[in-house]
Parts: sequence; C-alpha cells; structure tokens
Amino acid sequence: MCAEDWDNPERYLPSAYSERVTIMQDALTLTKLSPFQRILLITDGTLTELLEAYLQEPIIVIKLAETMLDSTEAIPALEINIGQKIIKRDILLQGKETGKNWLYAESVIVPDRLEASFREQLLGSKTPIGKLWLAHRLETFKEKLTFTAEPAGELADFFKVVTTDTLLSRTYRVFSQRLAIMMITEKFPQQFYL
Repeated sequence: MCAEDWDNPERYLPSAYSERVTIMQDALTLTKLSPFQRILLITDGTLTELLEAYLQEPIIVIKLAETMLDSTEAIPALEINIGQKIIKRDILLQGKETGKNWLYAESVIVPDRLEASFREQLLGSKTPIGKLWLAHRLETFKEKLTFTAEPAGELADFFKVVTTDTLLSRTYRVFSQRLAIMMITEKFPQQFYL
C-alpha cells in the first residue's frame, strides 16, 4: 500500500452506498493525526470504553438535551420520512473523577426500531449508548459516513477551548436487524488526544 493511501479517510468508509444516502466529507489528512486520534475516528467499537482505557478514568454521560418528536424532514441516512417519531439527543462524555468533558455527541434515534427495554433505559438513564448495547447484547453494525475537522465554535465552552480550536468528528449510522436505528455524530478537541 502506498503511503498516500493512509492519508485518505475514504479508505475507511464503505465502498458502496445506497443512492438514498448523501455522503459529505471535508478534507482530513489522517497521517497528520496522532495514532489515538485516528483510532477514535475509525473504530467501530464504543468510544466510552476506549476513552476509559486511555484516560484511566470512568466516563459518565451528561445529557444536554433529549427530545422525542416527529421528524420535520426526511432523513435518508435513517430511511425515515417526514412525521416519523425520532429522538434527538445531545450528550457529553465526562470524566467521573475530573469533571472534564472529553466528547460531545448528537444522535438521531428511531425509537420504533428499538426494543422497549433498550428504549426505556436509553431515555431513563445516564448510561452511554455503547454500554447499553453491551448490556442488552444488541447486535449492531456501524457504517461510517464522514470524518471531519472543524472549528469548535459554540461547543468550545463545553471543552474549555477557544472557538477556533479544532474539533475532530465522525458520523456513523447504526444498524440492528438490518434496520438503521440511529445516526450519531461524535466530536472531540484535537488537542486532547495528541
């Protein structure tokens, strides 16, 4: 494999997409990132466990917003139409001991495609989604959609960084029983994981 192939994030994206899904991608050179930054972006495992191992600190969820509503637009990546019930959820993954926010995530979840017990725990607890998948032994497949680098902007205060500092992010959709059950975007400051 040529060295330049390692620079291209597309090598970690699926080779075929449904025509109904629009994929967007900003330029991102993977070889300019630290090894752990690359792992956080391309893993299909749960970030909570990776962060706990790397940081040697338990991670907790801080829910910023969680709303069940009717979708006001079609969301092709989740194969849903206008008017279908969704849950919009914004959270922080925070160090239990340090109180430091390590990651911001926004999710769009299709509640009708989840088992009732999973849905109830998701809405009623502060357990990270990845840990719920494990606790419920939910078989999932994650399809990566994008990798980006962007200014922290309005998320800067959560991380105590300046608005022009870089956040790295990834967006992926999660399937269970061949149905798209959620789409998650996770963002974290590049400087936290050098």
